[in-house]
Amino acid sequence: MLRFRSTTLLVLPLCFVSCLAYGQSNDPAIVGNSSSSSSGIKGPENQPPVPAAAIHGDAPRISRQTRLEIIRDFETQLVYARTAFPMGLKGLRLKEGVITPNGTELQQVLTIYGPSVKPGDPAHISFVHIKDDHIHFEINGGPVHRQKWYQHIQVSGAGGSMQAPQNAPQNNPHGSFVDVYFSKYVPEITAQQLRTLLFPVLDFNAPNKEVAYLDTLPPKVKEAIQAHHVLVGMNQEMVIHAKGKPPKKVREREGDLEYEEWIYGEPPADVDFVRMVGDEVVRVETMRIGGEKIVRTEKEVVLQRPDHEAEAKKEQQERPTNAPSLRRPGEDSEDVPKPANNASPLPPAPPPEPPSGGPGQMLSQR
Repeated sequence: MLRFRSTTLLVLPLCFVSCLAYGQSNDPAIVGNSSSSSSGIKGPENQPPVPAAAIHGDAPRISRQTRLEIIRDFETQLVYARTAFPMGLKGLRLKEGVITPNGTELQQVLTIYGPSVKPGDPAHISFVHIKDDHIHFEINGGPVHRQKWYQHIQVSGAGGSMQAPQNAPQNNPHGSFVDVYFSKYVPEITAQQLRTLLFPVLDFNAPNKEVAYLDTLPPKVKEAIQAHHVLVGMNQEMVIHAKGKPPKKVREREGDLEYEEWIYGEPPADVDFVRMVGDEVVRVETMRIGGEKIVRTEKEVVLQRPDHEAEAKKEQQERPTNAPSLRRPGEDSEDVPKPANNASPLPPAPPPEPPSGGPGQMLSQR
């Protein structure tokens, strides 16, 4: 009996330790933490998110349950734009981190159709549609107003069926969209992986508009704005973020050049005169307290500007074939006579004036 009691006392501590270790290894909190380290984790503010687990090329197609989770997670979310979205049906296309259109082409589209949202502006994901090889995200209502639920109601009676009147789809001047394309089909994907794919165009982590806007700028411009310093070559929006709205504006003319002077500060403090030509800073003059005058005119930052000549060529290409013309029906532009020396042709000579006097006088002259 004494030997049995001593054996029991030795076995019980070992069982307690093994049960404790088993409970710790199967703790849901610990398991969740270990799995979250492999998936994508939100990075610190104003920093890109840590990349989520890569999507394998042989991943299966997205399941119905994942479709519902993606739509429920992303619809009605408020995010911040990292790039400009053009209005209407000229949205953005995102594939493997490359935005289309981009650069000068995007500037041309924005000039023609106008921006729906600008970098740093809050954007509302209003609709998500998962298609075969891409996911369609509509921003601020999308390019077209969607019909209301009551516009689909059909009322039937004894005399036949009568459908409620439906309005034709109308363009939404404030909406846009972005399509995220995949190589073959939309694979099984998590919400965090999709946020990582959308990071070139949408920011899900920025706490406010200012941080979201600064994150889209080059490092030199970002540092200057944070230091409330204006660089030659900035645009008006950058100046406003750096110095705020100007308390005083003066419009002047120097020869044929019209410009606007934005004045910041009043004596006895330093006064900055920021000269704007169009949307670009071309001159910064600072008057110090001691009377020192500092003038900067050399461009300190180069921003992408729209190519107006390319825009004009594009408008000519997009001109409809049945545009109004002064040519006769069936007459081709190649039939129009062209001078050999590229000189403008002379206008046709006016017809000779009829002789003065009546018919009797003309007969007498014969």
